[in-house]
Amino acid sequence: MTLGGTNWSGVLRDKPATSPLSISAFFPCYNEEENVERTTMAAVRTLERISNDFEVIIVNDGSRDQTGEIADRLASEDDRVRAVHNQPNLGYGGALQRGFREAVKDWVFYTDGDGQFDFDEIDKLLPLMAEFDIVSAYRIDRQDPLIRKINALCWTTLVNFVFGMRIRDIDCAFKIFPRRLFDEIDMKSHSALIDTEVLARAKRLNYTVGQIGVHHFPRAAGTQTGANPAVILHAFKELFALRREIRKSG
Repeated sequence: MTLGGTNWSGVLRDKPATSPLSISAFFPCYNEEENVERTTMAAVRTLERISNDFEVIIVNDGSRDQTGEIADRLASEDDRVRAVHNQPNLGYGGALQRGFREAVKDWVFYTDGDGQFDFDEIDKLLPLMAEFDIVSAYRIDRQDPLIRKINALCWTTLVNFVFGMRIRDIDCAFKIFPRRLFDEIDMKSHSALIDTEVLARAKRLNYTVGQIGVHHFPRAAGTQTGANPAVILHAFKELFALRREIRKSG
């Protein structure tokens, strides 16, 4: 197991207590009717094992299938589960923004709703929460098509260069943040840029980042949407707009 960290300030900020753990976990869903129940149940099983103070938030991002109805049923069956709905679809960034803003616990964990991560691997992240402000995982043996992996490598390299960061897997959907961060930053991205935006704004506020590897599994059902060329092009445009904004803010 490899541990790594990026200490941007040299001084750790005051962090919420990690024990007892107060944590919100959420995942965005767009047309994930075949995955949403399995992912929700996995989240609940893991969180009730590690915390007595947790919530699971399903962010239904304008799905056109039965995702929203399934999410509402799951929430009605367990008061630790909440379903929120974006209408219309706001894109990946808009879905993550909704989840970050809806979270009420001290820590916010997010992953994707497609079941490509094992919730139990959150155990790997927990020890780093005592040392770093943010814990950002990277994918071990990423289970995606070659072109998607090449695009991700190029994107991560560019983002790290543009913002002076050293994040191994910028878009890995397995991260923990302190809830207060989202009271301190103004998120604007509705695209795949959202991970970059949050980390770049956190860097500006001198948050520290720990990194660790987690396993990545093939998608069991549904269709990936993040590799759409139009989505990628829009993210590039937003990237340089974000850089200009952050530089302008001093």
